[in-house]
Amino acid sequence: MGTPRRVVVLDYGSGNLRSAERALAHAGADVSVTDDLAAAAAADGLVVPGVGAFAACMAGIEALGAGPVIAERVAAGRPVLGICVGMQVLFEHGDEHGVVTKGLGLLPGGVTKLPASRLPHMGWNTVDPAAGTVLFAGLPADARFYFVHSYGATDAAGLAAAGARVTTAEHGARFVAAVERGSLSAAQFHPEKSADTGAALLRNWLGTL
Repeated sequence: MGTPRRVVVLDYGSGNLRSAERALAHAGADVSVTDDLAAAAAADGLVVPGVGAFAACMAGIEALGAGPVIAERVAAGRPVLGICVGMQVLFEHGDEHGVVTKGLGLLPGGVTKLPASRLPHMGWNTVDPAAGTVLFAGLPADARFYFVHSYGATDAAGLAAAGARVTTAEHGARFVAAVERGSLSAAQFHPEKSADTGAALLRNWLGTL
């Protein structure tokens, strides 16, 4: 594989940092967890994690001043991977409890409460991978991933119209489980908690760096 790819897991005060770090290291990356924006800009790959509330994650990103660094990487075609709420904040807005918070606006549309009778959507679920997907390449059709969320993006058609490869899953209704557009990738589930399938997906992402 040659020299391991340098990956930064962005520490902005939210996210499953250590388990993401361990999973990426296990997948073959030279990984560091840092709030250093210069390191985030320079890395071969940048991971934006996130757990909890959309508004709290956006506040952390804004307090660090990380939004422009993430946007500049995407504009320059340099890989970024969003995980869980780290995926959600890539959209234009999040609507939680009637409060709309502006997101990073790197993906069209918004994040809303899932129309399901049982929330959060927690546990293992299969996905319907996009045609031409890189993230899910080589994974079996019945591969399962670990989800923990009550909110999600549901406008798969809008994302596809914007040139994204959209992988969906179902909980109450279809929602966006993963997105791939140019150098920007994102997963609603937690690859770092998804055992062998998650490790395979991370290796696929590292292969794009």
